Amino acid sequence: MLKYGLALLALGMPAIVMAQIGAEPTARREPRVDAPPIKADKLILVGDSTMAPGSGWASVFCAYHVKSTLACLNLGRGGRSTRSYRAEGSWTIALNEAKAAGYGKVYVLIQFGHNDQSSKGERWTDLATEFSANLSQMVTDVRETGAVPVLVTPLSRREFRDGKLQNTLVPWSDEVRKVASAMQVPLIDLNRDSAAVVQKLGAADATELAQAPPLPEELEAARKGTTLRPRPAVEAREPAGEPPATGPRGRLQPKFDYTHLGEAGARVISKIIANDLAVTVPGLRSQLLP
Repeated sequence: MLKYGLALLALGMPAIVMAQIGAEPTARREPRVDAPPIKADKLILVGDSTMAPGSGWASVFCAYHVKSTLACLNLGRGGRSTRSYRAEGSWTIALNEAKAAGYGKVYVLIQFGHNDQSSKGERWTDLATEFSANLSQMVTDVRETGAVPVLVTPLSRREFRDGKLQNTLVPWSDEVRKVASAMQVPLIDLNRDSAAVVQKLGAADATELAQAPPLPEELEAARKGTTLRPRPAVEAREPAGEPPATGPRGRLQPKFDYTHLGEAGARVISKIIANDLAVTVPGLRSQLLP
């Protein structure tokens, strides 16, 4: 404080101004009281890469659509299904977060389907016998912690044929809806609502929702109404070269495809989530931002 005052003197600051810069005079202070207790709620987001940081909607949702009275935790992870998310222990982490003390109500949003549809050995689930059973168990697990489960149908892909969206996740979305109905779980129908937005945009404009721009031939095909086949996943590997010597070393490789989201895409989808969540869970309306 002495150094600050000397600096002001050196600048020719009048003494009367300097006297006003200090703390508020004690006589003007209100009597000391304790701040009232806060009872913040908590929102835990569980899902795959269409929710995960850098490739999905959830981090943008947490950044722009919740107030400070709602803790928002994105536990979306790329390449996970209802089976692999549980097998690797990520589900246990989510449940432990749901049990953490100090919050009012805790909500767990659950969105899977993309990788349950995969052919990879650690990911795929049987649509008829496993997918809905896994979701049902997740709902039960969340309720046992005292938290509120909210199911989310999988984000629509953006593949088109002759100008019409090819929504390949409809069967998986139907199973989510069935579980929500049977177990009386709040439902965000993201598949329905995202498909409507993408169809309205059209194949060409929908390419702007991706992580990276399309190749010229991909954009030209989209303008004609039929998207090209997605590029092989090998092109999405980590970039070559040594990581930086100092600072953060984690890296994400943006890619163009018809599934994942860049900043613009995440803003579009997170707005849908905010609006739908306010309708589905009215108790959160005052804590959500449009």
